[in-house]
Amino acid sequence: MAQPYSARSRAIEPFHVMALLARANELQASGCDVIHLEIGEPDFTTAAPIVEAGQAALAQGHTRYTAARGLPALREAIAGFYQQRYGLSIDPQRILITPGGSGALLLAASLLVDPGKHWLLADPGYPCNRHFLRLVEGAAQLVPVGPEVNYQLSADLVERYWDQDTVGALVASPANPTGTVLDRDQLAGLSAATRARKGHLVVDEIYHGLTYGMDAPSVLEVDDEAFVLNSFSKYFGMTGWRLGWLVAPPAAVADLEKLAQNLYISAPSMAQHAALACFQPATLAILEERRAEFARRRDFLLPALRGLGFQIAVEPQGAFYLYADISAFGGDAFAFCRHFLETEHVAFTPGLDFGRHQAGHHVRFAYTQSLPRLQEAVERIARGLRSWQG
Repeated sequence: MAQPYSARSRAIEPFHVMALLARANELQASGCDVIHLEIGEPDFTTAAPIVEAGQAALAQGHTRYTAARGLPALREAIAGFYQQRYGLSIDPQRILITPGGSGALLLAASLLVDPGKHWLLADPGYPCNRHFLRLVEGAAQLVPVGPEVNYQLSADLVERYWDQDTVGALVASPANPTGTVLDRDQLAGLSAATRARKGHLVVDEIYHGLTYGMDAPSVLEVDDEAFVLNSFSKYFGMTGWRLGWLVAPPAAVADLEKLAQNLYISAPSMAQHAALACFQPATLAILEERRAEFARRRDFLLPALRGLGFQIAVEPQGAFYLYADISAFGGDAFAFCRHFLETEHVAFTPGLDFGRHQAGHHVRFAYTQSLPRLQEAVERIARGLRSWQG
């Protein structure tokens, strides 16, 4: 009999929502009208100028490897975006283009975490963060957070939970699943707390650009030594193109480049050429229109769900999620999600996917469908609540 598969593969948990998604797809294939509020992917297709740039790149034969750090022109364009959006002067040499934001996280975890060491992470939070740490034989120390701290790590929590094996903290702003944002003072506090302990601060800014009524500050405004993860998937709408980036301190770049060469050689060439169109004024105008549409969706869905009895303690300032407490309805989150999928054909995500802290009575809604579809979803949820036996 063959040896069992690795301990790390057994330790990495699956997405619970994938079982629901598979069932949702089965129902859809059988003719049911399923409203998908479970997956964190915008319903908009990639903006036309980006698609056209990708098609042109293919026609011109841009199908070969690029340098491991990415196209110089794209790194320069991203640096220009930081200047335009944040007033920051970032050397393009500090920017590495990666296969999605996941590639950026893989580089950062590989560089900063030795076996047995860990980062502090907010619970609830994006599950892949802790799984990448396990992949490099490190660990996530999950810190329970709730509405009293805006579902975010704070300097006080860093001080309280830091131990001899802690080497850093990873925060997300805006956050998944809660949509909350860290302001400049909070980022500065986190920076000071991690620096005082000779640790690293890593900030997931993947949902930057998708904020409502305010702009999210970049951690680089207060800490030039922080590591920043970002992606073309969310604000720029390029999910399937698999493209992201990492901004690192100058001293880390050579080692990160070495890791990139070995882990994935380079990010997808065609996607990099397409992404050059992201920063054109016409493209940014389209993306800003989409941001306004996401704001309208949030402003409809948030009060609608609260009106049905869902407890949403903190109004999300960014991303496209609502993290809702279902305690008023009784029962566990997975059974709750399953009920609405089977009876009303509305799919949303159980809190179990985002950690352990009060996960059994939370669910996440993604407002990545049009307003008419969200209105229909609310009607179905209202009907489903009448038949729910928690």
